[in-house]
Amino acid sequence: MLAVLQRVSEARAIVDGETIGEVGHGLLALVCAERGDTPAEADKLLAKLLKLRIFTDDAGKMNRSVQDVEGGLLIVSQFTLAADTSGGNRPSFTNAADPHTGQALYAHFVARARAAHSLVQTGRFAADMKVQLINDGPVTVPLRIAPPA
Repeated sequence: MLAVLQRVSEARAIVDGETIGEVGHGLLALVCAERGDTPAEADKLLAKLLKLRIFTDDAGKMNRSVQDVEGGLLIVSQFTLAADTSGGNRPSFTNAADPHTGQALYAHFVARARAAHSLVQTGRFAADMKVQLINDGPVTVPLRIAPPA
């Protein structure tokens, strides 16, 4: 599974003009399931995301996790993270999980996140969303948990 994490001052997901998920200080997690991914990869990705030390401590060093700072977590599904641009100018998304599997893994990821973290908001799977954010830092970190070969 793939994720792009952005440390944010605020972020929101909007569908048809309505805000459906919103957080203040915390993380925006753009998440993508790839072919071959299972709940095990989702669990590993979530564990890494929750413990990743990208928030500053009192000394100004990135030494705290989203859990340490009790930050919000906005999880948005984004299959385009699996884009393959090696074959030309039009991306291929064949590396992304099929929609049924992607939705199941996204739902699993969100359920586990809600069980492990106090403030979790989401986008809507497969919806045409507008995502607004104020990137804090800016800090943007890609994560990948590959399925076993």
